[in-house]
Amino acid sequence: MLIDHSLFTQVVWIWMISGLVLLPVLLNITAPYGRYTNSKWGPLLDNKLGWFVMESPTLLVFSYFFLSGSVTKNIVLWIFFGLWLFHYVYRVLIFPFRTKTGGKKMPVLIVLFAICFNFMNGWINGYFLGSFTMTYDITWLYDPRFILGVLLFFIGVYINRRSDTILFALRRSGDKGYKIPYGGMYKYVSCPNYMGEMIEWGGFALLTWSLPGLAFFVWTVVNLLPRAFSNHKWYRATFADYPKERKAVVPFIL
Repeated sequence: MLIDHSLFTQVVWIWMISGLVLLPVLLNITAPYGRYTNSKWGPLLDNKLGWFVMESPTLLVFSYFFLSGSVTKNIVLWIFFGLWLFHYVYRVLIFPFRTKTGGKKMPVLIVLFAICFNFMNGWINGYFLGSFTMTYDITWLYDPRFILGVLLFFIGVYINRRSDTILFALRRSGDKGYKIPYGGMYKYVSCPNYMGEMIEWGGFALLTWSLPGLAFFVWTVVNLLPRAFSNHKWYRATFADYPKERKAVVPFIL
């Protein structure tokens, strides 16, 4: 059933504003996964399984609502769909198995929260692109917003994946401890993987020029910015020789 466009727009605005309201809270609470995992948040499960379970809805829900939507799909919409899959096929099916985190756990509660977020995010973007028409004709491929957005998207992908590769390489020896990462954008920030993902989805918001895309970008910042600050603080507290010139997530600024 097609939802009224004005109602859909209101839902997306509420969703996006709720993220901004939540940001101050997340800036003061370190989410208990990764290096911060603890059992105070309830039962734990294998982190690779948890990652797969919590990320899958974004891929599946977006694909379902995009493909089942009533809008006739043209080349522009298929490019949007392809970019989404390019990110999430890697994120769901490849990334968890690249990590060297055997035996680590994450709280089931975090997985449940993430499932809710990813379902909502996949729905608003998939439903919008699959069921509501905008003037995405062939001329959109020459629009400066599309061109710049695609450029930012792939710059973000490159920074994100190169940064992940550097982190994975630190554990090739089987050492489960933490080390200071060097190389790439780690020269400037503690969390270039997060910076890359924020650039990526900022690019997607620009190239689609859509409210759901903007909401996704806002929520990406809401989720990753506090995490970057926590990691930066942790690095500085853990390593006496940690590079003082590094910022948390924005080179020279933040």
